[in-house]
Amino acid sequence: MRDRDELDAADPEFDELGFSTRAIHQPVDLSLNRPAQLVREISGADNNAHSATDMLEKTLARLEGAEAGLVLSSGLAAFNMLALALLSEGDEMIVHRQVCTDTAALMEKTLTRAGITMVPVDLSLPANIYRAVTPRTRLIYFDTPTNPLGDILDIAAIAKCGRSCGLKIVVDSTFASPALQRPIEHGADIVLQSLTKYINGHGDTLGGALLGDTATIQKLRETSLRFPEANVISPQASFLILRGVKTLALRMDRHSSAAHAIALTLETHPAVAWVRYPFLPSHPNHSIARRQMSGGSGMLAFGLRAGRDGATAMISRLRLIQSGVNLAEVGSLICHSARLTSTRHLSLSGGGLCDALGDDVIRCSVGLEDAEDLIEDILEALDFG
Repeated sequence: MRDRDELDAADPEFDELGFSTRAIHQPVDLSLNRPAQLVREISGADNNAHSATDMLEKTLARLEGAEAGLVLSSGLAAFNMLALALLSEGDEMIVHRQVCTDTAALMEKTLTRAGITMVPVDLSLPANIYRAVTPRTRLIYFDTPTNPLGDILDIAAIAKCGRSCGLKIVVDSTFASPALQRPIEHGADIVLQSLTKYINGHGDTLGGALLGDTATIQKLRETSLRFPEANVISPQASFLILRGVKTLALRMDRHSSAAHAIALTLETHPAVAWVRYPFLPSHPNHSIARRQMSGGSGMLAFGLRAGRDGATAMISRLRLIQSGVNLAEVGSLICHSARLTSTRHLSLSGGGLCDALGDDVIRCSVGLEDAEDLIEDILEALDFG
């Protein structure tokens, strides 16, 4: 068996290979049967083998263009670790002002408990950063595409403004995955991924990851070791996520093409009031999306002229697309704004952290079904008048 130093050695030609090839193979021996080795490790038959988690961390770091990676038990655990390791009581984190969802509420709860202040800023205008920075500001954190409306933020422009103020730039790239967007290439310092979503892609396990420079990831790792019960991911979960990584590019291409076709159909339907999909020319951030993403991903949002009642009627008539708040799975999922937020988040919007989500918003996570079947399902469901 190869020793650890040999296994960790990089193949100088490996980085010249395509994304899918690098997602499937390891850089040392492209013919090595890694899945069989991982099965032995999970069953306890091969204690000397690289752990599934170690391999997952290295694979994700390579695909993101990062120096190192840390894999944790969930996306929320990754966000918590980011705050615990890089921020102290009294510090401030600039966040993009967005709509109030469960994610925004959980972020606010985590930081408030630690005595950290979230400073909401409209990052669609990166120059707003200069007016928000104080001596206590440490990080800029945002997701792009955003949930649930699919806004696209200019990573390079935000990074330029943030770095001129001495701030670290953290990007949640979950809705794009490294197959479509690699924030480090655009100036970000750290990438957060909810591995539960597209990277795993099958809706059967949880995980989160932080990818960045070696020194920062080591600091995050040392902090995570203080809370193993909340942060450690199981070898089985890592194995399943590694399985997902191998088909990530293929799946993201299918998600994107189907979502784009559905968005085009919705945009021309008389019952539809508006559509938000990054690769539609009508999207307000279309040019940014085309510059920093290689595909539009599988998430889209739209609203009906009949408003909330129309959304309820339409969703109830769908046959293939299932109602649910999950996303990024093989099957298509759809939900109304009432499922994404609740009255307990009104305090967030009242405090200026985020805006209330319009009650006409429909979010659709387009799966891997045939696009023609999904379009027919939607068209039939829209015929509720």
